[in-house]
Amino acid sequence: MDAAYLSALSALAGSTIGGVTSLTASWLTQHVQYRAEQQSQNVSRREELYKNFIEEASRLLADAYEHNEASISNLVALYALVSRMRVLSTPKIIESADRVVRVIIETYLGPNKTFRDLAELVDNEGLNPLREFSNMCREELQRFAER
Repeated sequence: MDAAYLSALSALAGSTIGGVTSLTASWLTQHVQYRAEQQSQNVSRREELYKNFIEEASRLLADAYEHNEASISNLVALYALVSRMRVLSTPKIIESADRVVRVIIETYLGPNKTFRDLAELVDNEGLNPLREFSNMCREELQRFAER
């Protein structure tokens, strides 16, 4: 084989290997960036969903302490948030959210509370049925952020 051909083939092989390496590195970089962006969006969606649930459940719980009758449309809105969680969240989060909804319904069915009853509620943590839910959400979001 002529030295000129060998030199040309070596140059061509080097260029090909360099091009493939560059293409692979670029693709991997894009893939990692895409996955990080997807992960960030997933965490943001969950944060927004959990925030909406906590706000709506808190509002309804305060209403339940003062009233015996619930607006069905408000409860349906809360159940809609739980249903959205069924798509995104772990079973533990959903179970905890279901417990919060049950506490709200039971509170509506119970007697109205006055400001004087507040001390008793604070002592037995009846005022904060969202604590377990909030803690579970924080743990889940931390796990997703670590990935």
